[in-house]
Amino acid sequence: MPIALPQAQVLPTTDAATYAEWFACLAEPVRVRLLHAVATTPRGLTIGALTEILGTSQSTTSHHVRKLADVGFVHLEKVGTATVVTVNEACCSGLPHAADAVMGLLGPRPCCPDDVPADVTVRALEPGDWAAVRRIYGEGITTGIATFETTVPTRASLDAKWLPDHRWIAEADGQVVGWTAASPVSSRDCYAGVAETSVYVAASHRGRGIGKALLRKQVMAADDAGIWTLQTSVFTDNRAGLALHHSAGYRTVGVRERIAQRDGQWHDTVFLERRNPVS
Repeated sequence: MPIALPQAQVLPTTDAATYAEWFACLAEPVRVRLLHAVATTPRGLTIGALTEILGTSQSTTSHHVRKLADVGFVHLEKVGTATVVTVNEACCSGLPHAADAVMGLLGPRPCCPDDVPADVTVRALEPGDWAAVRRIYGEGITTGIATFETTVPTRASLDAKWLPDHRWIAEADGQVVGWTAASPVSSRDCYAGVAETSVYVAASHRGRGIGKALLRKQVMAADDAGIWTLQTSVFTDNRAGLALHHSAGYRTVGVRERIAQRDGQWHDTVFLERRNPVS
């Protein structure tokens, strides 16, 4: 009997052509250095200033500037007789998005995961759940790629941090097998609709769709409550966590390099956010 193979995802031709153009443009080290110089100088740099920074001739600098401008990485503006080069801020999010698309981490941006297991119940956290919540938190710490924490926070600290109406428990096989919670990112009124989410699944139940069921409940409740942005950070090597959040409509904003240490080692994290579609 022939084996049915999963159907491969196909990147649209137009997207592939665009991303290839971007990556090809950055295949030249001088352009990468040039783009870095411009991106780290908010008011922009003239062609002359870039020539001095790069140590190239003015004609070579102009050539590379034009290449970057052609694909939209930089903007050019005439100021008197000089040409001022400024970074196109949109490329800061466009490049991570392109990388996610090429690596197959992006699909349609749904409201929330829809292929959740039928045998999982997601409900509000109750006082009797805290022991299981902290146990599962500890199992996440053990993986080394779930959090920068090295000890399980106290119940009191978690209870004080988490939003009361946005803490959820997953039950399966008669036991608590996962949780998700949202915390405010700031005490300022202007950020009242922005929350940071965490999701943890028991070691015994990973790979069964528990995380999807939890995130589905989390994002739907957040949307109903008028929370306009959910955000989270995921270790760069936690591909399962990245895929899980992309399935819930989160998008990659960028990579935060060497953002913190765990066990004496610096780690990068991917910063993701999900915007309420009706806000």
